[in-house]
Amino acid sequence: MNGWWILGGVLLIEGLMPLLFTQAWRQTFEKLLQLRDGQIRFIGFLSVLAGLLILLFSR
Repeated sequence: MNGWWILGGVLLIEGLMPLLFTQAWRQTFEKLLQLRDGQIRFIGFLSVLAGLLILLFSR
């Protein structure tokens, strides 16, 4: 049950940007498309690391 709450929260937060700030969301993705693969992977790595640290320290 707890995992579903987390997934629901993530989807809620992720959906707010395109719902409320459509133009800014579109511009952000246009900028992301200009990044190299290595840069995108690094951003993904930092995001995963931040998520893991939040989970570890919130226990």
